Amino acid sequence: MSSLLSQKKDQPCLKKEFYDSSSTSSTANTRSQRHERLSRLGLTKTEVPNDSSTNHAESYFLQRQRRLSARKKAEEESMNSEYKKMYEKAVVTNERLKSRLETSKQDLAVIQEQLQTAQKQRTCDSSSKMLEAEKKESWRLKKRIADMEEQLKTKTELMMENQKLNDENGALIRVITKLSK
Repeated sequence: MSSLLSQKKDQPCLKKEFYDSSSTSSTANTRSQRHERLSRLGLTKTEVPNDSSTNHAESYFLQRQRRLSARKKAEEESMNSEYKKMYEKAVVTNERLKSRLETSKQDLAVIQEQLQTAQKQRTCDSSSKMLEAEKKESWRLKKRIADMEEQLKTKTELMMENQKLNDENGALIRVITKLSK
């Protein structure tokens, strides 16, 4: 007997739950349909006329979307400005290295000219003191030329690495641009 009572008690609850779930799903259906209509029309909450069917969930959803889009836009602008700063810094460094390379090349040309002059003078002079001085000068100039060639090589490597970094920076900017679209 108690089992029959418990079954009868359960049945109305099932019916009530069935009716509640169907009314909830129909309310959710109308909400989603309304949202789809608004999305298709491209209307925002400010453009929708106030009526009794606009509810708290829709306004919360629209506010959340606005906040997220504003935050995303701010992050993108921040990243773009950081990459612009990095790019500008790389350009400045590149220009500085180019000017240093140019001055090193000029110095190298002057030293090579001095070396040639010293070698020509050595052949003309027969004095042993002059030869010794010229040899020392020649040796010093050759050493200086070797040092400058080493510096030139280092600067060339730095320029190549700088160009590589510029290329990578450009690739990153293109990726960010594609991602932001």
